[in-house]
Order: sequence, then structure tokens, then C-alpha cells
Amino acid sequence: MDTLSVLKNYQNNYLEMLKFDYKRYIYGIVDFDQRLIGIIGARGVGKTTFLLQYLKENKLPFSKKLYFSADAIELDSLFDIAYAFYKSGGKLLIIDEIHKYKNFEIELKKIYDMLDLKVIFSGSSALKIDNSKGDLSRRAVLYTMKGLSFREFIELKTSTVLPQYDFEELLKNHEDIAYEINGKIKPYEFWSEYLQYGYYPFYFEDTKAYLIRLKETINTVIEVDIPSLFPIEYDKIINLKKLVKLICLSKPFKINLKELSTKIGTSDYQTLYKYLEYLKRGKIFNILRPKSKGDSIFVKPEKLYLANTNLHYAYCQNAEVGTIREVFFMSMFDDEQLEAVNKGDFLVDERYLIEVGGAKKGFKQIKNIGNSFVIADDIEIGSGNKIPLYLFGFLY
Repeated sequence: MDTLSVLKNYQNNYLEMLKFDYKRYIYGIVDFDQRLIGIIGARGVGKTTFLLQYLKENKLPFSKKLYFSADAIELDSLFDIAYAFYKSGGKLLIIDEIHKYKNFEIELKKIYDMLDLKVIFSGSSALKIDNSKGDLSRRAVLYTMKGLSFREFIELKTSTVLPQYDFEELLKNHEDIAYEINGKIKPYEFWSEYLQYGYYPFYFEDTKAYLIRLKETINTVIEVDIPSLFPIEYDKIINLKKLVKLICLSKPFKINLKELSTKIGTSDYQTLYKYLEYLKRGKIFNILRPKSKGDSIFVKPEKLYLANTNLHYAYCQNAEVGTIREVFFMSMFDDEQLEAVNKGDFLVDERYLIEVGGAKKGFKQIKNIGNSFVIADDIEIGSGNKIPLYLFGFLY
């Protein structure tokens, strides 16, 4: 059987196994008219499901569509497969897990330049387009796919359709928005479950085995994805796992880089910074840095977090509530939107000062600062510049 026939059979098997009908937020963001589209995101957030849903619903005949994963079979050349598909009348090519194929940038550039195909590819969140290998930055439109928002989680649990809001709209109209949401559902019925289990869509496939599968997913990122993309020796991978555990057990404001270096067995800060960046790119860490000091990975981080609240419950016996609140807030934003500040917890979009806390949290720490807000847990409705934390789960 030729390679195209093998891949067509694999495609059919994948589509038969597709049981997830819910449309993620990213459907409303991607411009499908583009010729070369990249979907990057953490392992487990649903990239494959999204690609298969689009494949299934695209109006082209199946003879003109092809989906395959770059690690499905031994591939000699992505271009050769694309060319054979194009010559057989193909129009839409979807390549999953493209980071598993060495020098994919060169192959994608060749496909884009020489073949009249629409190509959509997915890759690890750690993937970085290396322009020296193909100059894809002018060709590919990249989208980052996040895990489930609180809004999406509730929709999946209840089948209740809920609106999403942009950040500035929440700041201005949060009281009315909170009343509208509470008229449809009671957010705190789902809050604890979401924080513990709700970020990755595979929770709904097997709720009992979720945390076990989550640990396996993270181990795969550390043991397979990161080494395939970054220069790290196999015997150093254990240091990445140690870092995950250490950050999980530490409060964000008590990070000690010297102590971290000692505990993972390296005296070289540059090596430690590289490890932190690898874990950030793999969407296991979030790193908060002051933008005024630049974007270099060698700028000392102000705070280190695990990337979402579920990771804390998977790796820590006792998740500290203050840390969980900050991790949730940060996980709902794009990395570039947030920076560290001297007063408060976050500066959003270089303009809005945010202090995150519980229901009794006041404005003492950010008193008399313009555009400052307290984002409070354990309240359903806010007032003035005090806003319920859960509302930021409706940003996407």
C-alpha cells in the first residue's frame, strides 16, 4: 500500500474515534482563508480534536482533504507527501505534531512556495519558528491554543451557552456582567472542580483517571517534546522534573534562584534560566518578568508559577490558595499581556494594576494608584474597582 493510502486509512480511523463535538473558542479566532496556518499549544489542550473537527466540517470532498500526524509513520519527506497529495487533486493538507519532524520549516516553505495547497499544522507550544530554516514568519499565521477557560468548562458541564467578554469590558461593566452570568448559572458550583480538573479537555473523557493522565502528559512534554526542540542532555531531564516540584511547593513571591540552583544541582545561573525557559515554552511554567528590563530569558524572573491551577493539584499535596488565585488569573491571559510591578501583583496591557486576593482583600497595597483593581475570590458580585476573580474565566 502506498504512503497516501496508508495516511488516508489513518485519517478515517481518527475521524471514527472523534467523539468531541464542542467547539472551542479558537474557532472564532482563526482566519481559515489563510494559506498557511499554525496552531501551537500545550500538549493536551485539544489541538488534534480541533484539527479533526475542521477537517470533518470543511465542505471539500474527502478525496481532496488529508490529515496526518508527523509521527504516525516513518516519513522521508513532508514535501513528497504533499506533492503526491496535490498531484492527486488535493486541496487541504493538515499536519499534526509537526515539531516531531526535523527541519519542518524548510519543508513547509517548499510546500507553500511550490504547491497550491491550504496547509494547517499544529505543534508543541515549545515550538519556535526558526527563520534561518525557511523564513516562515512572512508565510505562516500562528495561533496559540490555550486550555479550557472557566466559561468553556461550564458550557461543557451544563450545555449552557455563555458569552465571553474582553478585558476592558469586564473592568467597566463587571457588575452587570456578573448579574447576567449569575442569572444563568451559579459560578461557584463549578469553581473548585475547574481549578482542580478543568483546564485540559481530556478531563471529560475519563474524570477518575484525569490527574494520572495529566502527570503522564507533563512527563511526555519534559521527556520527549522539550528534548526534541532544545539542546538538553538526557541525564539533565531529571532537573526539569525537580524544578516543577520545587515551584509547585513555593509561593510565587518566595522564589530564591540560588536555592533553586542548589537543589537541582547546577551552579550556573544561565543553565537554570534556560531550564526555566524550556518549561515556560512547554507551557508547564509561567514566568513573570518586568518588561522594563527586556525580554531576554536571562533577565531574573520576578515570579515563577506553574502554568495552570490543575498542575498544582497534580503535583502538590496542599495547594496554597493565594498561589492558586494568581495562577488562575495569569493563565487566562496571553504571556505578553502581563508584567511584574513593584506594587500589586500584575500590570495588564502596560496600563491596569491588579491585586489578587480573597473576599476581604482591600486596596491598601495599591492605594491612590490610577487604573488599579482588586480581583477578589469568593464573591459573586463586585462593586466599583473590586471585581470577582471568576469573571476572568470568561475572557475566552
